[in-house]
Amino acid sequence: MRRLLPVTDMTAHETAAGEAAAAGREWSLDELADAYAYPEGDAVWLRANMVSSLDGAGQHDGRSQPLSSETDMRIFGTLRGLADVIVVGAETVRLEGYRPARAREAFAARRAAAGQGPAPVIAVVTASLDLDFSLPLFTEPLVPTLILTGAEAPAERVRAAREAGAEVVVAGDGAGVDPARAVAALAERGLRRQLTEGGPRLLGQFVAAGVLDELCLAISPTMTAGDAQRIAGGPSVAVPTRFAVASVLEQDGFLFTRYRRI
Repeated sequence: MRRLLPVTDMTAHETAAGEAAAAGREWSLDELADAYAYPEGDAVWLRANMVSSLDGAGQHDGRSQPLSSETDMRIFGTLRGLADVIVVGAETVRLEGYRPARAREAFAARRAAAGQGPAPVIAVVTASLDLDFSLPLFTEPLVPTLILTGAEAPAERVRAAREAGAEVVVAGDGAGVDPARAVAALAERGLRRQLTEGGPRLLGQFVAAGVLDELCLAISPTMTAGDAQRIAGGPSVAVPTRFAVASVLEQDGFLFTRYRRI
């Protein structure tokens, strides 16, 4: 089953995706791209894309893939196709085996019209720079991978990153990264359409810093039990951050939700 669940204030593009669902056909990439388009204007916008089981697990056996679906991966690819930059934590890079973002013909015209390059930049957040710089993420990207780190990061690791072709961006006074400074540093490079794919610790830091504008959350019709981490971890906030639902799509029991910060 594919349908758009009733939500007020939906855009025409989101309604179009729902009509496609009601007709029983797969959402086209253009329909998904319209439905998930970034807000118009020049404002910086940070969105997160995560998946969660019914019982709150953000991963299974350390990876998100077991909770996912084919449609979830289509939306995952669409969100990447719309972004200027994908911000990800070093642990997620290691666990998920991150590779460079690729140029996709389906989004080429849309990206060109928006003044974007052929593929989004990958920006890795890390204090230690404990990364394998011989991996394709650093040796074969269409555009140089960014390393977001602090001013006190290990000098030899910073040097190794630069020798591998990565661009090191200092976004913190200590060893670690200040989330608000990371968002600003990326925006200064013209990367205002920002997407984070986690992991949970990094997402939690963005939430605690008050810089997350939108959450795209796929709710998987699965339960894992166990003690798997939630989609956001790390520091808590004094007052819970409120978000308003923007849209909900459903297919085969998966709910593809979008929430925007109030």
